[in-house]
Amino acid sequence: MKHIITARNLSKSYIKGLYALNDISLEVDEGKVLVIMGPSGSGKSTLIRTFNGLETLDAGELNILGIHIDSTHDERRIRQIRKRVGMVFQQFNLFPHLSILDNIILAPVQVQKCRQADAEEHAMYLLSQMGIAAHASKYPSQLSGGEQQRVAIARALVLKPELLLFDEPTSALDPERVNEVLDVMRTLAKQGMTMVVVTHEVAFAKEVGDQVLFMDSGKVIEKSTPNIFFSNAKHERSRKFLNQIDKK
Repeated sequence: MKHIITARNLSKSYIKGLYALNDISLEVDEGKVLVIMGPSGSGKSTLIRTFNGLETLDAGELNILGIHIDSTHDERRIRQIRKRVGMVFQQFNLFPHLSILDNIILAPVQVQKCRQADAEEHAMYLLSQMGIAAHASKYPSQLSGGEQQRVAIARALVLKPELLLFDEPTSALDPERVNEVLDVMRTLAKQGMTMVVVTHEVAFAKEVGDQVLFMDSGKVIEKSTPNIFFSNAKHERSRKFLNQIDKK
């Protein structure tokens, strides 16, 4: 099985002595879904943001799609990674002054130098897949949160990534909009997209995740299959976290 992500001994500290990441190692195989869970401040977002160079490393090494990065944070290599890795954020990060279609084609046209007609055709296909093609000429403020997040996913997919990162993609949504986004992610997983997903959506993690990685205080506390993690978590800290989620 081909490793898409290999992380070795990653460490990151914003304040001396307080680690956002503390000696983290992991692997993600091609076509697999890694779900990252943990309490607020555990380092989940910091970790996933290292996978496309949005966070620098103090120590350790990463291999993303065969590209090696470390604490030197080589910008040329980071740019190579970002051409092949898509990311969907908690806040949709759409440009409010651009139409939905223009939001999606911006990177293909400006960065990849695609013909505008080709980029628009691909964008409309993706919007159709997301069930929101009718909104192509609208602006982000005219869409619901769930619709905006589907646009954000389409924007990530338009660059034809080999790896997709999701940083709590449903946490800013109204409860009735959450499944709109999760359904799209389920479809991507079935299609074989390699994904790393930071989320608290237990049902999604059980159904779609191949591995669950549980973090606390910058450390990996536990990593196992969803079946084991949710039914028979080994670590007391994991069990406490799951009990808290169950009460919500």
